[in-house]
Amino acid sequence: MSNATPAPAKGRLGQMRQAYTITKRSDRNIGLILLLTFLLTGGVAAALGYFVFGTGVFGLIITIVFSLLIGILGVLIVFGRRAEKAAYAQVEGQKGAAAGALQMLRKGWELKPAVAFNRNQDVVHRVVGRPGIVLVGEGNPNGVRQLLIAEKKKHARIAGEEIPVLDVIVGNEVGQVKLTKLVKHMQKLPKNIKPAQMTGVLYKLKALDATRPAAPMPRGPVPTSMKGSRKAMRG
Repeated sequence: MSNATPAPAKGRLGQMRQAYTITKRSDRNIGLILLLTFLLTGGVAAALGYFVFGTGVFGLIITIVFSLLIGILGVLIVFGRRAEKAAYAQVEGQKGAAAGALQMLRKGWELKPAVAFNRNQDVVHRVVGRPGIVLVGEGNPNGVRQLLIAEKKKHARIAGEEIPVLDVIVGNEVGQVKLTKLVKHMQKLPKNIKPAQMTGVLYKLKALDATRPAAPMPRGPVPTSMKGSRKAMRG
């Protein structure tokens, strides 16, 4: 298996090191970029602190601490964005990439990867959140559409009229959602149901899942580096 995803690192520093290593594979200048970011943002903060806090000993101490903190903050922001971009670039086109991206959704979402897939490894993932039930398909558009039609019918019978069943196809064609924009697309969906309704529909969906064999994920590495990169940047 090529380009196997490394095991998730433990601890904040371990996650940061792993995210940096993953990012450097496709962004070779990341070290220089982060250094320049630190110097630029820290320099601007130092200049601002000089005028605000003065040149006394106490003022200089505050200015140094302030500039260091601002410099580190600037590095974290830039690093987080470039690490996420690099992680997407690394998994885009792989089977299961959408499932890896959907893992980056924060609390309030319930993901079940590969609720259905066919022999061509077109796959449908299910996410339940305030928008309702969202079926996310990836693979060949024709095969995915057929899977989505079948799954929407099954889920609509469970959800009833009050719970919307939405669908998304991941890809770069017209009407599809790019992998890099999938999480933001999900977060921008309108909130159609209440938390209590979400709990109820999750209970019903367990009954649906129990009536059919578990669908294995398509062959190939399941990308988890995106989740690790995002987690490393969180407070």
